[in-house]
Amino acid sequence: MFNSLKNKFNNIPQTVKVSTAYAVCSILQRCLSFFTMPLFARLLSEEQYGLYIVYQSWAGILTIFITLNLAYGSFSKAMVKFEHDRDGYIASVQGICFVLSVVFLLIYLPLSKCWNLLFELPTSLICVMVAEIVSSTSILLWSGKKRFEFKYKSVVAVTLLMSFASPILAFFLVTNTENKGEARIIGYAFITIAFGVVFFVINCIRGKKIFNKEYWKYGLGFNIPLLAYYLSQVIFNQSDRIMIDHMVSREKAALYGVAYSVAMLLTFVLNAINNSYVPWFYQTIKNKETEKNKRVSLLISILIAFLLCGVIWFAPEIIYIIGDNTYTEAVYVVPPVAVSLLLLFFSQLFINVEFYYEEKKKLVYASLFAAIFNIASNLVFIPVFGYVAAAYTTLVSYLIFAFSNYIAMKKVLKENKIEDTAYDYKKLLLVLLALVFCAFIGVVLYPLFWIRVLVALVVLIIILLKRKTLFGFWRIIANKGK
Repeated sequence: MFNSLKNKFNNIPQTVKVSTAYAVCSILQRCLSFFTMPLFARLLSEEQYGLYIVYQSWAGILTIFITLNLAYGSFSKAMVKFEHDRDGYIASVQGICFVLSVVFLLIYLPLSKCWNLLFELPTSLICVMVAEIVSSTSILLWSGKKRFEFKYKSVVAVTLLMSFASPILAFFLVTNTENKGEARIIGYAFITIAFGVVFFVINCIRGKKIFNKEYWKYGLGFNIPLLAYYLSQVIFNQSDRIMIDHMVSREKAALYGVAYSVAMLLTFVLNAINNSYVPWFYQTIKNKETEKNKRVSLLISILIAFLLCGVIWFAPEIIYIIGDNTYTEAVYVVPPVAVSLLLLFFSQLFINVEFYYEEKKKLVYASLFAAIFNIASNLVFIPVFGYVAAAYTTLVSYLIFAFSNYIAMKKVLKENKIEDTAYDYKKLLLVLLALVFCAFIGVVLYPLFWIRVLVALVVLIIILLKRKTLFGFWRIIANKGK
């Protein structure tokens, strides 16, 4: 029996093994992160947890400037373009990140007291942040190359080791110091830096030199035009908490951060679906069979809306599990932010077309417009309506982002003289309206737990009865629409 199972495993295509291994690893990471959140939310005060939230927010923003997102964006294409010297390209990217981190510190340290008025973080934590950013980039570059080589075992081992070691060290530090907020940050950062330094050295040794004019020119030329897009995504995800920290209080930033994390709980599901969907969709464009995508994209949207509805309906219980009664007042942040996630998926549908035809400028304009609106509306509405207003400005910003990318996609198709047959826009809009309606009903029923449970059970029974129809799109994707 063992030999039979071994033979079956060996006969599985390598690409399937790699994809499955990374998917399982990603799910385990997310689950571990989600299950440790309640632990630290209870060990830390609101102000201490707020410090961690603010640190994470600024780390997301500074990562864009210190690394230019070179571990993403151009990386996949570079692994193909420079297949003969992948190690050399990785070493060069590390060189760029190292130089940019030094430049940042030269600008920051002489005037650190002034900068800290903006960051609202001590100098020591900013230095830790820079080291963590460079280190995490080295790990991403190393693991990215392994993915292209279909060598998943070492990546999975390192990822899981870090995922377990970080919360253990953080827990030890938090329970043995009064500065629990700093301990939570340093516990995770130390593990990342320790592994990052090792991989930084390994990448440099294998790549031999950190400056290669061709590689620097390619990486900078590809990613710099996309900075506005990357920055806008970080603004969507992080600026709310920073502005709440400045304009209201650190405690409210912590409340908002926990509720936002709950609302964005399904982000990894969305990314996993999109990663499976995009190769199939691009094949339909290549074969001029985009009509097949109407049903697939609609069914994926329905699935995502259904999952988001579940998060919205049971947000009070999820937040209570994560942070007890201290954080339950932030439950009303969840519905608008969760609906934003469906709009983000719609945006990605349109962006997929823009990327296929290599139209990056239109994406940048759409991103900038939506991000500027997000910041401006937060400045106006947070002082008037409180921190919950940031959730609704996020929703409107994502609506603008989705509509802007819809317009951009239509222009791309027109310029390339391609017929627009990939999406059923009326039905996608109906899915969005249905989610908004269900979210409203869920909010009304927040005080009535058992009614929500009863309705959820009825819906689950219907899904079980109609499971073949509702989940048939996976077969369509697997069979490439045939």
